Amino acid sequence: MGEHPHVTALTRIMPPVNGADEGVDWAAAEERWGVPFPADYRDFMARYGGGSINGEAVVLLPLPEQGPRWAPADLAEETANVRHTWRAEGGREALDADPGHLLAWGVTAGPDILCWLTEDPDPERWPVVVCGRHTSPTFAVHPYGMAEFLYRLLADEYEDPPVSLVFWDGAPARFVHWREEQRRFLAGLDRVTGDPDPYAEP
Repeated sequence: MGEHPHVTALTRIMPPVNGADEGVDWAAAEERWGVPFPADYRDFMARYGGGSINGEAVVLLPLPEQGPRWAPADLAEETANVRHTWRAEGGREALDADPGHLLAWGVTAGPDILCWLTEDPDPERWPVVVCGRHTSPTFAVHPYGMAEFLYRLLADEYEDPPVSLVFWDGAPARFVHWREEQRRFLAGLDRVTGDPDPYAEP
């Protein structure tokens, strides 16, 4: 698999220094979800892995994992949540799509759910859907893949942010792999910065 250009662009504003190759079993992931995954997400998992952005947004794993302190977030819970929200918000009146085609890949502290709309058989053509807690409308479709969508957010290219919570400030974003987050937590360090955390559990 080659480097994806939108992930490469993302590395310039969010260096993957605390990332790690997730070593995903893509055959197992595709069997679990019944779809192939986009090249940008696969490259993201190879360069960054699952983890948090500025401590306020999380890119989800395609398959569950065991962690040293807690299980990291994977696609399952937020996919169930976004499909439930679709029904609660009026179904096709909220978003004219089959809820089975909503597949979550991220979540913010907003809390918003970031999804793909997987109707097209070609995953390279999947747009991003934002299911926002405090956005209008609740569901909005954006004609970009996940890496380009993240790049546009972190580069502050939206006049009106498409998510409920602004989790970037113009400085280089900090990505922290979930294993590093848990290591820092267990060491009494701030999970975002790695600095000593005065509020850490003894």
